[in-house]
Amino acid sequence: MGRPGQRTITPAGRCNSAYVMAATKIHADDMPVRVLEPGNGKTKTGRLWTYVRDDRPAGSVDSPAVWFAYSPSRSCEYPQAHLKGFRGILQADAFAGYNSSYKDGDVQEAGCVAHARRKFHDLYLARRNDVNTEALRRIGELYAIEADIRGKPPTSEGASDRNGRVHCWKPSRSGYARR
Repeated sequence: MGRPGQRTITPAGRCNSAYVMAATKIHADDMPVRVLEPGNGKTKTGRLWTYVRDDRPAGSVDSPAVWFAYSPSRSCEYPQAHLKGFRGILQADAFAGYNSSYKDGDVQEAGCVAHARRKFHDLYLARRNDVNTEALRRIGELYAIEADIRGKPPTSEGASDRNGRVHCWKPSRSGYARR
């Protein structure tokens, strides 16, 4: 028997979910899927949850893997059940369904810059102003740093000075200010 919302048919599927969840860092996301409701021929919206283990960009030699889990809704009970027992870093969007996983400290939240960038890009398209332009420029700087160090182990020269190359930003009345 699998976790709630999981339809694992084979022992290999159970091994895959265990392998993904044994990582120290995973990426999570969900997407809506149209599902035919048995018996009445109508469709409803379910969710397909993806959990990815892949540290190759950080120089890891561990095999990457992905685990897919289906749920009939986006209720927070599903990611909570999927993440039960996971300890490590969870990189995900800001979906509130993940919040209870962060409460005991076993799971550390790592925000997803791509999701944040998408929001700034939408704002930029709606209203082009200095704040939105600057936010996209700075995210572009982060992407350039990541491209430069991708695949290098954290102890390598290029990757180890990452923190020195990344500037922290804080809100100010004019938008952003470097600390």
